[in-house]
Amino acid sequence: MIRPLPLGVAVLLALAGPAQAQLSAPAELARAIPLGTGETPGALGPEIWFGKPGEMSVRETVTASLLPVLPDPSKATGAAMLVAPGGAFVTLSWDHEGMKVAHVLADHGIAAFVLKYRLDPTPRDWPGFGKAISARMTNWIGKPGEGLKIVTPPYAVADAIAALTLIRARAAEWRVDPVRVGMIGFSAGARLTLRLAVDAPAAERPAFAAAIYPPMERLATPADAPPLFVAMATDDPLSGRAGYGLIESWITARRPIEFHAYQRGGHGFGLGKNGTTTEGWIEGLFPWLAMNGFLKPKP
Repeated sequence: MIRPLPLGVAVLLALAGPAQAQLSAPAELARAIPLGTGETPGALGPEIWFGKPGEMSVRETVTASLLPVLPDPSKATGAAMLVAPGGAFVTLSWDHEGMKVAHVLADHGIAAFVLKYRLDPTPRDWPGFGKAISARMTNWIGKPGEGLKIVTPPYAVADAIAALTLIRARAAEWRVDPVRVGMIGFSAGARLTLRLAVDAPAAERPAFAAAIYPPMERLATPADAPPLFVAMATDDPLSGRAGYGLIESWITARRPIEFHAYQRGGHGFGLGKNGTTTEGWIEGLFPWLAMNGFLKPKP
């Protein structure tokens, strides 16, 4: 029996079909702050928004920006998280892995900042884009253990570093403690999060990190890597059979790590897939943050 593809993979591959209706950028982007990191090399913009209200995605981003989603001051903990949506570095799942997550974080007193980072250029026509994304996903699916061969665009890394720098620089304005600024990423956004956690200079790393359905291969982990929270499903076609080298890397480096592996959920479950235990993963994130002291100022 052929199993249906999980949500995140199926949505991307579906783009190989009929053309998608192009939409206007969501109204909240009027509040987004340009990061000033330049334009995507070889950009074919302007950017293309598609999907439906509440489930929008974007491709062909040319410049990066940051959208704050701040908690009610009465709930604010002083903690902050940069949110990096996924999409194989050719789209951003803006609502599913960005805005929806940001609002949950804000409801729990955490200042959230959704990152619209620069993406790899692809053909602007939908049939051409469909072929490009099909080829990319075909190269990933069914090849567990090869996730680290996927190159994280250097301009996406530069955008994330610029975003963390901006949040810390304007911490007082946003009622954020600059030493408690973390990052959470999904799929490609999780890969971006991990790149900053292990490769960025110490002053530019997130204070803590959450990687949701990331590549699971081993990483060279520095002795001062940030605490890491990981959630994934063991039936994930991209990394569910890739082993647990990522977890072992943090353990070997003697760095704090928490790992949630769910029986079902596939890839791209966002805040959780209905009918599976992935629906509760984010409720496990908050006590982990509290246990590690990130929800209150340090003495």
